[in-house]
Amino acid sequence: MSGIVRNALRIVGVKSLVSSTSSSRVITPQLSRCLWHMSNRSQSENSGLKLLKSFETCSCGCGRAQHTKAEKELVEFLAEEIVAEKKAQKLKTIPTQVDGFSVSLDGANVTLVKKQGDETITIAFNVNHTVDSDNEPEIDANDDKPDLGEMRSKPNFSVDIERGKQTLGFSCSFNNEPGASGADESYNDCFGIDEITLYEGEHNDKVYAVAGEVIDGYLYDLLMNYLEEKGISNEFAEKLVDLSTNYEHSAYISLLEGLSKFTSGK
Repeated sequence: MSGIVRNALRIVGVKSLVSSTSSSRVITPQLSRCLWHMSNRSQSENSGLKLLKSFETCSCGCGRAQHTKAEKELVEFLAEEIVAEKKAQKLKTIPTQVDGFSVSLDGANVTLVKKQGDETITIAFNVNHTVDSDNEPEIDANDDKPDLGEMRSKPNFSVDIERGKQTLGFSCSFNNEPGASGADESYNDCFGIDEITLYEGEHNDKVYAVAGEVIDGYLYDLLMNYLEEKGISNEFAEKLVDLSTNYEHSAYISLLEGLSKFTSGK
């Protein structure tokens, strides 16, 4: 019996571990672990090898294993991008009122509400996938940093005018070419009516809706005038674009910051 085994037997009690009634030795799990540790310690001392940890934590203090090359490059880029986007940010705080409409924010959803006499006017839109260059830029192949134009958020939006149990609903979108719709082409409307509906109670799929492009042109213009009287004019629509642009930008910065934290593990 080797010296290692004898020492181990003395530690855990040889009488309780070795059965004298059998020709083979019976070694308990406790003795096995003891022998394994002592054998490994002896081998590492004799060979001069050091036992290594199964992994090393990252030096950045996140508590995770070492970051990959892609993670490091992504975190470094995001740090610079966040600084640049914050410098370009026009408004740090989103307004709570726009032309008498109270503004509420819920994720990517924006809702504006105004009570006017016996009516409640609600405007709602979502800022996801609404950003595009304000003008089509002319790219110079020799320019390292071409001017891509100002990024503006122009969401489709709904207008619900509720009176009693009835709701007159409009689905609207911004025109690519102002003045392209309606009976009078001299109107320079920056948005148009895509759909009109009138219903009682909650809206559902059974409610009839008509597309704005198929109704009588004069009726269309009268409905645009009606919206203008309710406060939804060209000037208000431009303020809606400003609100959506600023909120979408702040949401984008928040996404970059969250992505940086997720990638770095902090």
